[in-house]
Amino acid sequence: MAGRIRDEDIAAVREKVRIDEVVSSYVTLRNAGGGSMKGLCPFHDEKSPSFHVTPSRGFFHCFGCQEGGDVFTFLMKIDGLSFGEAVERMADKYGVQLRRDETGQDDRPKGPQRRRLIEAHAVAQEYYAEQLGTPAAVAARQFLDQRGFDQDAALHFGVGFSPRDGESLYRHLSARKFTSEEVIAAGLVAMGRSMYDRFRGRLVWPIREATGDTIGFGARRIFDDDRIEAKYLNTPETPIYKKSQVLYGIDLARREVAMTSQAVVVEGYTDVMACHLAGIRTAVATCGTAFGDDHARVLRRFLDDHAELRSEVVFTFDGDEAGQKAALKTFQGDQRFVAQTYVAVAPEGMDPCELRIKEGDAAVRELVATRRPLYRFVLENVVRKYDLDRADGRIDAVREAARLVASVRDQSKVTAFAQEISRMVGSDIDTNQVLAAVRRASARGGAQDSRAPHDRGPAPAPDAAPRRSNVPDLREPRFGIERETLKLVLQHPIVIGRTSADIGANDFTHPTYRGVWERIETAGGAAAGQSDPAWVSKVRDGATDPAVSSIISALAVEPIPATKEVDASYVAHHLFRLQELTALRRIDEVKSRLQRTNPVEHETEFNRMFGELAALEQHRRTLREKIIGAGS
Repeated sequence: MAGRIRDEDIAAVREKVRIDEVVSSYVTLRNAGGGSMKGLCPFHDEKSPSFHVTPSRGFFHCFGCQEGGDVFTFLMKIDGLSFGEAVERMADKYGVQLRRDETGQDDRPKGPQRRRLIEAHAVAQEYYAEQLGTPAAVAARQFLDQRGFDQDAALHFGVGFSPRDGESLYRHLSARKFTSEEVIAAGLVAMGRSMYDRFRGRLVWPIREATGDTIGFGARRIFDDDRIEAKYLNTPETPIYKKSQVLYGIDLARREVAMTSQAVVVEGYTDVMACHLAGIRTAVATCGTAFGDDHARVLRRFLDDHAELRSEVVFTFDGDEAGQKAALKTFQGDQRFVAQTYVAVAPEGMDPCELRIKEGDAAVRELVATRRPLYRFVLENVVRKYDLDRADGRIDAVREAARLVASVRDQSKVTAFAQEISRMVGSDIDTNQVLAAVRRASARGGAQDSRAPHDRGPAPAPDAAPRRSNVPDLREPRFGIERETLKLVLQHPIVIGRTSADIGANDFTHPTYRGVWERIETAGGAAAGQSDPAWVSKVRDGATDPAVSSIISALAVEPIPATKEVDASYVAHHLFRLQELTALRRIDEVKSRLQRTNPVEHETEFNRMFGELAALEQHRRTLREKIIGAGS
């Protein structure tokens, strides 16, 4: 049926959704007290958690990058969904039947829906797993057995087999009512002279999101007469599969990564299986592409940056020249991590799967346990290329190593690296000489600022983005009562009730806070929030000023520094204090005008202002008495 999703159904979904459950599929969250949870923000790089989620109000906000909103906003931002897709995904998850208005514009995106592509992958994964037990899959089972993987291992990792006839999956999906458009968009079937299964005749591994949804497959060649010579095929780029953003095994590893603050990055599907079965359940792998910035962001969501734990990422590389090049490339991108980076190199250049076959599970665990700092591994490989018995060899080694260190964005590490190089090269090369070489290399590297964003001066203060000219900082003490009052209104509309009726936009002196109050009034005031669980979302969604939109989500999740329960007296204290400050400003204005007015020449105007001043003073005293009464 055409048309947009009905508002009452959107409200039903929003009421059922637990935002902490949804966000926890992407971010490791920990209790922050006051009914709030926090973790490392998935939308920007940070070393300490500033990303807050408040389940009771269904809101998130990052006090570092100012991203915030409700669960739909989160899904739209992190997975690139439209609003309608986000609602549909949550409706499916929480069992809400959606209806659409027959009139009005259809807000569904064109082409197959994400939900259908996910369902197609779930059906395909189940089908492939069943086919692995058939007589046609003997070669696939032998491949697994030769690498130490039994039936239980295949079931655990969802490994399957795609039949060789080339159309069996297509027929199976068609029988399950999937259209040609859907299976092609999913990357499961391709179109040549006719429709054919993309991974026909191959052993297949399901590639899943952290949530557990299968979004793609990796497939290995197992028959010599396979017409496609490539050893591995992976799902092409699709609306749900972006190879630069997926990690094989993240669905199985994410909880252990969060618990141990360690991630192990290996090179292949069988290496992930070998590590997990050997007890290294933090192993993941890229899918047909080199490890990049987006992969680092995925890991960073789950690495918990504890004070008592040091987050680390361990890469496994071969000890050969190719492995050394991979390590060098990773080192040059090392600043993408908050965590410490290490490298684990197996003897004789074996990968974890080969190591497990030859020496057993304990050897795989020992491989990770004996990891070495990545920077040391890379610098030693650079220095080792030169004859350090010769003076010119030592100078050349320092020059190349210095060029490498000059690319490091975190300037706090440069001196430590220079000390390492000095130690490696020899006693006649001291740290200052190496640092001088690094500075020369930096100068030759061009004028571009190579520092990481967090190294370019102090981080912006919370709520500072986006700053507008001549707009004061929201955190200035003089705006404190305005901020706290708005927090009370947004977080406790039931307690506020109609007691805020005497508050108006003029009570807020900061333009952004005034904009928030105007949005509150437009959305029906605090009274409207008493019976509408989506009220705060409506307040925020109607904001046209990004600064107002951002601060609404911040105020909705920021803890209230109350020493006792937020009750009517606590609320009254803030409301009366806000009005008292307004009265004091008006008193100052009237006094200033009185001082500039001649009582003889403008007697009437002077007397009018004098009467206004007396009334304001009385109003202020009344408010002061109410404040004292509220606090008693």
